[in-house]
Amino acid sequence: MIAFSSFADYFIGLAIHNSENQKVRKRFLLLSIFLNLGLLGFFKYFNFFIESFASAFSFFGTSPNISSLYIILPVGISFYTFQTLSYTIDIYRRHLEPTNKIIDFLAFVSFFPQLVAGPIERAKNLLPQFEKKRIFSYQQAKSGSLKIVWGLFKKVVIADNCAVYVNDIFNNHETLPGSVLFLGLAYFAIQIYCDFSGYSDIAIGTARLFGFNLMRNFAYPYFARDMAEHWRKWHISLSTWFKDYLYIPLGGSRGGKWMIIRNTIIIFTVSGFWHGADWTYIIWGFVNGLYFLPLILTGIHRNHMGPIAEGKIFPSFKVFLLIVSTFVLKTFTYVFFRAENIGQSWTYMKGMFDWSLFTIPDYSYLTHWGLIGLMLTLEWLQRDKECPLYLDHTPKWVRYSAYYATILAVIFLQSSEEIPFIYFQF
Repeated sequence: MIAFSSFADYFIGLAIHNSENQKVRKRFLLLSIFLNLGLLGFFKYFNFFIESFASAFSFFGTSPNISSLYIILPVGISFYTFQTLSYTIDIYRRHLEPTNKIIDFLAFVSFFPQLVAGPIERAKNLLPQFEKKRIFSYQQAKSGSLKIVWGLFKKVVIADNCAVYVNDIFNNHETLPGSVLFLGLAYFAIQIYCDFSGYSDIAIGTARLFGFNLMRNFAYPYFARDMAEHWRKWHISLSTWFKDYLYIPLGGSRGGKWMIIRNTIIIFTVSGFWHGADWTYIIWGFVNGLYFLPLILTGIHRNHMGPIAEGKIFPSFKVFLLIVSTFVLKTFTYVFFRAENIGQSWTYMKGMFDWSLFTIPDYSYLTHWGLIGLMLTLEWLQRDKECPLYLDHTPKWVRYSAYYATILAVIFLQSSEEIPFIYFQF
């Protein structure tokens, strides 16, 4: 699969570049889009469309005899499909010169640190790095190693331990009070952030050991002051991909507020569908798009572009409320992302939004928040750095104490259960 996609886009890219006929160039681009999205659609969404089609008929009392297929989802297809597709689109737009070195292109598509779960790299950033001579850099290897350690800490100490609570609460949601159900969503919010950003840190750090610089994928999104800022800091490689290759071609922000609203709803709904072939993901994306409506209508969706509480240890009370409210709004959407189906998400919300939401949860559900609080505190104090372990401005004993404490935590505080990376399923 990855070989077919890579060879197809390599030769299509050369054909687009070598032709001066705009119609011919457009046909080759459409061929690339058809091949990439066609393969992605078949392997990831074929059964979804078949089952939805059958469900639509059963609504009218008819039960068509349609069988789904046992399709194995190729590893990383959602990521490398977008990566190769952006290559041909950039060549078509004349933003990029194609490479004549097929080995370099194949290495760009299948670069092992970020192949299965991103970041989704652009050819203009990563491809030229394969053409340079590899020279070991101590500083680059050091920063990469620290990102790996921090990524491991977030994954095996924070995310995997949160997963134990999340699985227990979602599996027993019909019998638990609303306060515990909300706590389960909060745990999942932390789990998915630490799981996915942890993977991104490990991927970026591993690439740096080999002298490659991958794009940053997370920039402390839970410190965002509104949902627009949150999405500028969350899964940055995918958010910018949709902006460049879907939002702007749809008209972007050029047609007034209603066009901005339409385009925003479209890209978030498509983003939800990208995450998985289920109505829960589509609703999750749609609800995130709806969160943008008041920001766009009031014209404040670009208000928070700068640093948060710059030069201060603590945020102002107003900024603190904005951060908390944004986190809570985001947390509510995760009921659709985590639930197995629409029915479970509905019963989960019904159970959460009653008077039991205001009860005190059992102490056993609160024991992991000490480590979560420590992680968030370190990230807040180092929010102007790419990684909380970048402590070159501190005394040597502080640096090495932090390094060894993190490593020991990874060894001794990791979850007893092996939890796969969440985004491997996409």
